[in-house]
Amino acid sequence: MRAVMEQGADMSWKEWKLISPESMQERLETVRTLREDGLELYEIGKDRVTGEHYLHYAYLHRNIAGIGTEGQEEIFHQLLPLDSDDVLGILFSEQAYAYPEHWHKPFLRNGPDGDYVWFDPSYAEEEGDYEALGQQIMDELAKFKAQGDLSEDAVERLLKRLESDSGDK
Repeated sequence: MRAVMEQGADMSWKEWKLISPESMQERLETVRTLREDGLELYEIGKDRVTGEHYLHYAYLHRNIAGIGTEGQEEIFHQLLPLDSDDVLGILFSEQAYAYPEHWHKPFLRNGPDGDYVWFDPSYAEEEGDYEALGQQIMDELAKFKAQGDLSEDAVERLLKRLESDSGDK
């Protein structure tokens, strides 16, 4: 995999599935630090190769409950691609950028092994929709059972109603 990445070393990270920490370290330069304390860091970074900007968020994780690693600290990094308007908005007009409230599009994040992968946070919104649909189906089933008509026609009407209701979503 590393050989494939090095062949496309001049490509945007948006085209890669896996990005090594070495590539990140070589290519990402800090444009401006936005906020830094003992636990979190926010900065705008720029890919030296492509000129693309990223909002870099790093946080310190202390493993309190881990077996064998209790008290161990790890630093995780996440990079949100920014367009020019976002860069200007964050730098000059106090555009909000805090994680996770303002991170709604795919971003890079690393794990304990250090490599970066793309993560799409949109699943959280979809998860809420699916939970609401599931609750709706449970409510309809409860009504169906309470009516007491378990005939084939009644089941068919229930299924058609559920299908038309879920088709609206």
